[in-house]
Amino acid sequence: MCIARLKISTLAAIVSFAASAAHSADFSPLMPPPAREVSDNWYLRGFVGVGMTQANQIEYLRNPANSNDFSFDHSSISNSNFIGGGIGYEWNSWLRFDVTGEYRAKTQVNAVGHYTTFCPPLGGGGGTGYCLDTYQGYVSSLVFLANSYVDLGTWWCLTPFVGAGVGTARNSMADFTDIGIPTGGTGFGRNTSEWHMAYALYAGLAFDVSKNLKVDLSYRYLNYGSITETVDCTAGCNPDSFKFGNLYSHDIMLGLRWTCCEVPQAPRYVDTPPLHSKG
Repeated sequence: MCIARLKISTLAAIVSFAASAAHSADFSPLMPPPAREVSDNWYLRGFVGVGMTQANQIEYLRNPANSNDFSFDHSSISNSNFIGGGIGYEWNSWLRFDVTGEYRAKTQVNAVGHYTTFCPPLGGGGGTGYCLDTYQGYVSSLVFLANSYVDLGTWWCLTPFVGAGVGTARNSMADFTDIGIPTGGTGFGRNTSEWHMAYALYAGLAFDVSKNLKVDLSYRYLNYGSITETVDCTAGCNPDSFKFGNLYSHDIMLGLRWTCCEVPQAPRYVDTPPLHSKG
């Protein structure tokens, strides 16, 4: 008797559950899985920084009409400051692109070289003297880069990233002077400007200040070409040229990224259950 009652109770529960499921199906159809959101965000970028600038190559480009044994002994370039900005696009949560332009302020260039050919002997005696030439000028640059970055994930509002860029740089030399020791001869540069290829490598850390504002601190290796200056001496000699080649800089950058123009997502389709009339 108890077994029969158990079977009847079980059968009744199954029928009730099936009816309830069918009734729910009429009023709450299965919803499609949510669409995967894609980031369609444009952002503005601004940055400032300081760079430890160097030139791997400094060359004396002798005029074919001249004959001497001049060579450089030492050269240096001071640190540079720069400011820039750009516009970028967040492709998705880990990949973004931007284009930037920056102005690198004047940085001082110094060099010293020597020669013995045609150098007057010291003290007016016989033999060959040892003459020096000292050089000083200022290099400034405009740098334009197209960059791509990979964001490596976010923890506690911090996002490490790496990146690379390629573009062009307009390098300018100004107020370049040549002073001879002990001859007292002088020469002046022509304030030359040149365009060269540039490229960069990045590594940094971004902090989310808000949904639309990020602050990033980054390191950048920038290689931005060379600059060649020609010197005309006041005594009317044949002009020689001097090349500061393979200009590069180890930069520390502080930047802001503002997501200014978020593109609204298309509204999702929601299946509204049909209304059932009573009757």
